[in-house]
Amino acid sequence: MKKINLLLCIALLAFGFGVSAQQTEPVGPFTVTTAATVTKMPSIASRSELIPSVDKPVPMQDGRATKNKIIIGKGSKGPDALAATKHRTAGTVPGRMPNMVIETALSNSQPTDPSGAVGPNHYFAVFNTGFRIFDKDGTPLTAQLGTGNIFPASGCCDLTVSYDNLANRWVVSFLGNGVQIAISDDSDPINTEWTVYNFPSISDYNKLSVWRDGYYVTENTSGSTKLWVLERAFLGDGSPDPAAQMAGFELPGIVTSGFHSPQALNITDDNHPTTGGCPIVYLQDDAWGGVATDHVKLWEATMDWDNTANSTVSAPLEIVVTDFTSVFDGGLFTNLAQPNGGSDIDALQATIMNQAQFRKFGSHNSGVFNFVVDTDDTAGELAGIRWIEIRQAADGGAWTLFQEGTYTAPDGKHAWHASMAMDQNGNIGMGYSGMAGPTTPTDGSADLTLSSYYTGRYAADAPGTMTVEETLIAKGSGDIPGTRYGDYGKMDVDPSNDKGFWFLNEYVGTSGRANVLGVFQLAPNLPNDTGVTSIDAPVDGNLSNAEQITVTIFNFGENEASDIDVTYQIDGGAVVTETFAGPLASSTSAQYTFTATADFSTEGQVYSVTAATDYSIDEDNANDSTTRDVTNIPAADVGVVAVTAPTTGENLMTETVTITIENFGSVAQTGFDVTYTLDGAGAVTENVGALSIDPGMTGMYTFTTGVDLSEIATYVIEATTALAGDADATNDSASTSVTNLSCLSYDSTDSAAIGPNSGTVTETIIVVTDDFILTDVNVTVDITHTWDSDLTIELVAPDGTVVELANAVGGSGDNFTNTVFDGDAATSIADGDAPFTGVFAPSGDLSTLNGLTSSGDWTLRVTDNANGDGGTLNGWILQLCAAESLSVPEPFLVGTELQVINRGDNQFNISLNTTEFNERLDLNVYNMLGQRLLNHRLFNDGSGYDYDLNMSYAAKGIYIVKVGTGDAGKVKRIVVQ
Repeated sequence: MKKINLLLCIALLAFGFGVSAQQTEPVGPFTVTTAATVTKMPSIASRSELIPSVDKPVPMQDGRATKNKIIIGKGSKGPDALAATKHRTAGTVPGRMPNMVIETALSNSQPTDPSGAVGPNHYFAVFNTGFRIFDKDGTPLTAQLGTGNIFPASGCCDLTVSYDNLANRWVVSFLGNGVQIAISDDSDPINTEWTVYNFPSISDYNKLSVWRDGYYVTENTSGSTKLWVLERAFLGDGSPDPAAQMAGFELPGIVTSGFHSPQALNITDDNHPTTGGCPIVYLQDDAWGGVATDHVKLWEATMDWDNTANSTVSAPLEIVVTDFTSVFDGGLFTNLAQPNGGSDIDALQATIMNQAQFRKFGSHNSGVFNFVVDTDDTAGELAGIRWIEIRQAADGGAWTLFQEGTYTAPDGKHAWHASMAMDQNGNIGMGYSGMAGPTTPTDGSADLTLSSYYTGRYAADAPGTMTVEETLIAKGSGDIPGTRYGDYGKMDVDPSNDKGFWFLNEYVGTSGRANVLGVFQLAPNLPNDTGVTSIDAPVDGNLSNAEQITVTIFNFGENEASDIDVTYQIDGGAVVTETFAGPLASSTSAQYTFTATADFSTEGQVYSVTAATDYSIDEDNANDSTTRDVTNIPAADVGVVAVTAPTTGENLMTETVTITIENFGSVAQTGFDVTYTLDGAGAVTENVGALSIDPGMTGMYTFTTGVDLSEIATYVIEATTALAGDADATNDSASTSVTNLSCLSYDSTDSAAIGPNSGTVTETIIVVTDDFILTDVNVTVDITHTWDSDLTIELVAPDGTVVELANAVGGSGDNFTNTVFDGDAATSIADGDAPFTGVFAPSGDLSTLNGLTSSGDWTLRVTDNANGDGGTLNGWILQLCAAESLSVPEPFLVGTELQVINRGDNQFNISLNTTEFNERLDLNVYNMLGQRLLNHRLFNDGSGYDYDLNMSYAAKGIYIVKVGTGDAGKVKRIVVQ
């Protein structure tokens, strides 16, 4: 990477609060060129034979999947402040059912890369390996077609599509011999000819945006050039100019976690600015090296196509935003657990999501964009969406932060993979993916499976607030296969009415993995329409017999509304009616407090309150009312809801006991006693001291006295609160079972042929002389074989019990490469993809072996069930665990040594020197509670594996460094001082 010296003089600029700039000089283009080839391609309609699309079901191991890098302990801590302080109107305005929902593609590509654009008469949907075109009623006008129907060169993936509303042209790009960009001759994508430009320099994650003077393409690259601009030039007949130039720029001062995903703002409609550069935005997380505070960087690219040497990218502007955490699982690529037992899938961290949008209004210009954040301040994850609107007062003016918010889905669900845009009224629509999170109820009251949703806000709503309730676009039918998901979606605004939002997303439909389009609108449909959207007071608490009732009234109609009757009733009783005088403008809300009070004084009672408008000229009564339960909560009531540490593991010693306490009452509590016991004895009582827990909140308390778990055994730890005057003793305590495990691994390095004849059985035996009672069994196999689905792999215990590890999985894929079968794994082997590398749950149940004795002959049986393909069993490992002390043999990669060199100042070099093993390995760093703090993928550089670990921001203490695949690996302890 070319290095630019930056003068990091950060100051508050006169033109806006929360914005600073690095005082560097603008940079000119690194290169100016024309396309390597320019090809005129015929229309789709003129082709005598169309080329169908072909899926690429093997997971795409692109740059985004392998490069995340963070520093342990560095970065923002605590809960997301914006998620924790929502405005009272958040999620209270009813959303309308989508106008249209269709599946635009069935695709087994991993991921499907959904993107689409809407024009005057068509919807153009692309996916990872092709496209399909529809009319605006959802009728398909083509089959699923391959890229060769538009592009002259073959290639793969990352298709994007935009509609240039001012030029009335479609712009399509994909990766094929670099990037190819196809621009249509007119607005009919079926009958138009295409001019296709090929630029070999762009290689990964190309994202294209339309600006007034060019088509701006950002890419993921370790090279200097992060931004490319294709001249937006047309000939006299309106067709694209084959001689259009392209310029490449760096983005000075950009810092990443290893993956680059800046976005250029895309002009949503046909109202282009008359001057000013194209804004490029990217998040900067203070968990990354070289970033001091969380912020958004913004550059402006200004083109002079008459003299390209005058073209520049500005010094970066730093837009200061509220602290956020964009890192999941220490940078691990797969991190969101699917609710039906499928594999963990990607949260798409460290990525500005497609597409950042620009819109010009009479009084200002706006830019909107979003990225995923972790809103859970514990070791777990809860994905939310940080969304941002920036503004400039006039074309070419300074950009400042206007508003920001963190959207979290109801019922504790994950919300991520979002796309957003603004309609002509300044309303924001945001589509996203949602699925069950760690606290989502499983009693049927909440949606669980990954599905497509939308939310939004009206222009006059409280800043930072998505007021539209979560509204379902399409409910998924199951978990996403594999780990790769989405990569990006796309929100577009209909140019026909400038109100309709068209959102394309990925899910599993009734026929399999698919992309689904939902069309919805926020702007009013009817002249006169009002309703009560929320009951704001009273709220749950210690209530009286004379509580005031406050509601929010929303005007859903196009006309101003006045003299609106408003009603409430409690538990179906008498209706109280009063009048809100108004006036209330279209798409705005106002609070109204009734003069008549109500009795909520019975402690512990739940009251049902219904409020509504009774507007004489209302044209839609479906949105008039809302109901809310209000509870009179006792003042004093706390209890332990979980013992969060210690947890089951190997080689436990004196461990820390941490508990989670919840305040079920209506008054903040502090200074009470808590107790824990071990196996019902040896009570340890301490006072929580200054720990204060507000009503409805939880707090963590860690005992100063640890618990001795050094003996190999299973223990029960119970913890209890003792609050004076506690109203409910039934919720005071919680317990957990913790086992100190000891494990032995037994290797078989015997090589044996598999197949190739159908019915051939290959068996190898590991003889275990150690005799102990099993509590856990895991198996690692290394098999070279074409057509994995030919194989059945089984483990046979000494008593004859057979556990099926895998059967007919992997299709035509090859090999089981150090594949670990572990019954606790999140991903089933049936949901994995060949070559199988990593940790999978077997198709059978290994826990049936628990309780057996370890000694005897353990047999790995591999049956080849088809002719023609053969292979070799290279070796296998049997791991047996017990609740008793076992001697531990040499672990993973016998003959190699994991070296940790302390270079001082809590900087460590981690290396594993080997030329015998070349598979990708995972480096994981854990604290002594077993929480993963960092994950980074390592590759053999020819002499081994190497990583520089920065622990200078980590808390003092002992940490575990593990390098390996799945559960097998080399382990070292390090001490941070």
